[in-house]
Amino acid sequence: MPMSVGVIAGTALAALLVLIGLFKLMWRVAEPNEALIISGSKHRLEGLEEGMGFRIVTGRGTLVLPGVQAVRKLSLDLNQTELHVDCVTHQGIPLKVRGVVIFKVGDDFVSIANAARRFLDQQKLMAERVHTVFAGHLRAIVGGLTVEDMIRDREKLTGQARAACGTEMEKLGLIVDSLQIHEIEDPTGYIKNLSAPHTAAVRRDARIAQAEADRLATEAEQQAFARMAEATRDSEILKAGYQAEQDKASAAARQAGPLAEAAARQEVVVQETRVAQLEANRREQQLQADVRKPADAKAYEKRTLAEAERDARISAAEAKARETRATGEAEAAATQAKGLAKAEAMRAQGLAEAEGIKARAAALAENQEAVVAQQLAEKWPEIVQAGASAFGSVDNMVLLNGADGMADLFAKALTMGGTGLGLARQLLASMNQSGPNGTSPANGVVPPANGDADVPVQKVPVKSVRKVQVDKG
Repeated sequence: MPMSVGVIAGTALAALLVLIGLFKLMWRVAEPNEALIISGSKHRLEGLEEGMGFRIVTGRGTLVLPGVQAVRKLSLDLNQTELHVDCVTHQGIPLKVRGVVIFKVGDDFVSIANAARRFLDQQKLMAERVHTVFAGHLRAIVGGLTVEDMIRDREKLTGQARAACGTEMEKLGLIVDSLQIHEIEDPTGYIKNLSAPHTAAVRRDARIAQAEADRLATEAEQQAFARMAEATRDSEILKAGYQAEQDKASAAARQAGPLAEAAARQEVVVQETRVAQLEANRREQQLQADVRKPADAKAYEKRTLAEAERDARISAAEAKARETRATGEAEAAATQAKGLAKAEAMRAQGLAEAEGIKARAAALAENQEAVVAQQLAEKWPEIVQAGASAFGSVDNMVLLNGADGMADLFAKALTMGGTGLGLARQLLASMNQSGPNGTSPANGVVPPANGDADVPVQKVPVKSVRKVQVDKG
């Protein structure tokens, strides 16, 4: 019984050891910088074409069947290749481009599959293949550039090279981590000659800068010497000033006695002068109190009275002037009012007379005989008075035939020069043709009326006699 238990335990342990050995033999782990390419069975991974025939494992472990599946490793480490490419520029100048390309297999399954198909057994030839790809593209890119472009913008050359090689590198399953152009060699000396003007300009600027530095240094040295001389001068001046102060102090010490005596005497004179000034001020104040102030009071009284009297006269004169001005303004206003009233009355009278004349003219135009008869009736007293006015200056008149002679005389006086009606018309016409103020025509001649223009107008001569004798026989 104990024998069987030991056998069983041994057998179990052996089996466990065998299993552990088989497991270790079949278990493969991919390192972080490598990929396991497992072939021998059909596999399909996302992103890869169907029927690829191998499996890719990265960063983990997997079981591999010995004798059935084969396991190989693809390095994912960085690789680099040195670029030594002979190129010709767009200007036909030969150049040698020196650089380096740092690359590796891509981390995705597609890149690992592409690289495994091309470099799994030729991983050491990977740098040579990359150099060939970049050399061809560099020659093509440099052929389209000038030397100046390549020198001034190397980044442009690098970018174009990476862009041109991107497709080929992707097909190879590689990615470019870095591309650097280290050097551009110029066997013909074009670059050196190209830099000659700039080198000369730099040398010139350097010489100018050196000369300017020398000048500034010289100026600084001269200014330092000037400051030294200035300091020496100031020192000598200070020394001379100190010596002068010492001499002045010595002289003051020697003159201290006489100066003290003179100062004492001066103080006495000052005090005496002050006493005299005080005495003079006292006398002046006394004079002010005794004489000037009473005189000023009297003068102020007279001036005040005179100003009051003057103000009273001015006030009276101003009052009289205002009264006179008011009276004159009132009289002028009254005179103006009277003149305006009189002018208005005369204007109204003239308008009334003009209207009357206009009305008589219109009536004469329509019925001359009726108007004349009416006017004769209205003016007959004046006509008789006008006929009798011829006798107004007669003192004595001799009448013949008594009363009949008187009647005949008056009848002749009225009818002389025409019939009675013609004389009346003439008198009426003279009144109508008189001026606005009722004046008669000149020379005492009565003009004929419109209807009796052919009747002559005669003056009645009347002799002035002293006696009148009536003969009755």
